Amino acid sequence: MADLTRLTHGGADWSGLRVLVAGLGVSGFAAAAALGERDARVIGVDGGDPEVSQSLAQHAQTLRILDVDVRFGPEHVAGLPDEEIDLVVTSPGWRPDQPLLRAAAERGIPVWGEVELAWRMRPESDPAPWLAVTGTNGKTTTVNMLASILRAAGLKAASAGNVGTPIVDAVLDPEGYDVIAVELSSFQLHWTHTMAARAAAVLNIAPDHIDWHGSLEEYAAAKGRIYERCEIACVYNVEDERTRDLVVEADVQEGCRAIGFTLGTPAPSMLGLVDEVLADRAFVTEREHSAAELATLADLRGDAPSVAPHYVANALAAAALARAHGVPATAVRDGLRAFVPDPHRIADVAVVDGVRYVDDSKATNPHAAAASLQAFEPIVWVAGGLLKGADVEELVQGSAGRLRGVVLIGRDRSQIADALARHAPDVPVVDIDSTDTEAMDMVIARAAELAQPGDVVLLAPAAASMDMFANYGARGDAFAEAVARHAARRAE
Repeated sequence: MADLTRLTHGGADWSGLRVLVAGLGVSGFAAAAALGERDARVIGVDGGDPEVSQSLAQHAQTLRILDVDVRFGPEHVAGLPDEEIDLVVTSPGWRPDQPLLRAAAERGIPVWGEVELAWRMRPESDPAPWLAVTGTNGKTTTVNMLASILRAAGLKAASAGNVGTPIVDAVLDPEGYDVIAVELSSFQLHWTHTMAARAAAVLNIAPDHIDWHGSLEEYAAAKGRIYERCEIACVYNVEDERTRDLVVEADVQEGCRAIGFTLGTPAPSMLGLVDEVLADRAFVTEREHSAAELATLADLRGDAPSVAPHYVANALAAAALARAHGVPATAVRDGLRAFVPDPHRIADVAVVDGVRYVDDSKATNPHAAAASLQAFEPIVWVAGGLLKGADVEELVQGSAGRLRGVVLIGRDRSQIADALARHAPDVPVVDIDSTDTEAMDMVIARAAELAQPGDVVLLAPAAASMDMFANYGARGDAFAEAVARHAARRAE
């Protein structure tokens, strides 16, 4: 079997390495292409059908030009091929008990993810440092905030990883970057072994993907791998004890500091809020007695009437990572001012008859919905969809006092209705039993009946969308379009 310890940079000799790339989606395609360009002997397998998937067909065409042996169909992912294999590079969604990966483990064949491959393919000379982010919720917003701050500091920066651009593509970009903001999922971190981020943050830990990891403890441990070998700062959430525990358990480089972020007043070595100011008591000389002003809540709010607490927390985490990299306070302010959130994340849609309509369709689990609900009061809550086994008891109990009414949609809405009956029996609940995507007009009509001027109609489903919509974006779009039609009718 080949010696993989020598493969520590992109200039190493990858030729002749016998690699099986498992899964040819976005990250798998990027990994197979990078290996093919370096003359590795690559077999790419995927259980899908290129005659059905246009993207798979396009990936296959490109990979074959690079002499990658592309094989499609369920038979090719049911186990290892007969050929000798030195390394398996897996797509992040593949579970360790998947038959092919289980066979690799039994034969002692190393399994890497695309993130591990990217780390080992960085340029040998002066590679761009990684500022890495994980957490149950808020990863994409934080990484994109961080990239905006880095650019405001005059740095050539990219956001990559789970955020969209495969990290191997960012690492191998011919023009290079000064620094890379990297979003990492628990799946990606499970298959990552040698990464050493310049600074890393775990935003929060809540039950998610338990079916993949087997337990909350294993899920948290996967998140905690982001801190391993960290160089400058391990950034944790002061209000989330699990993130602090992960820092304590991490094996970091000498001199690496634990940096907290909090929505309260920061202690030394923390970032937090002083009145309406984002304050840094971690990266200032006299942190025992002073703080640096980074930005204000007005800088985050823009034209919106208010800013959600978890959005502020994301900004503090991004600021902590940027400050760990030496970014000045003024760049934090300018980057946060310039930042525009991705759609369907606490997005103001319209104000109709004094009622504010907010789209947080990205709140696809109870933890995210709880954060969204804490941002407003009183609320007419639009919720429901595919809960995927998630428990909504704590969510409903903690939010009951903020609710004016609830409109429920989706397959698992009865579970939320049952929790509301236990914890908020006086809150009116409307059950929309239609699963047609056009049901959103009915949702808005009933929500408008429940709402009073000054209320917020909040789409924060706490559930996935695929029972009614193609994805959470389509759900949010349907909500916004229904609000627009409602507004037009009221204006007539």
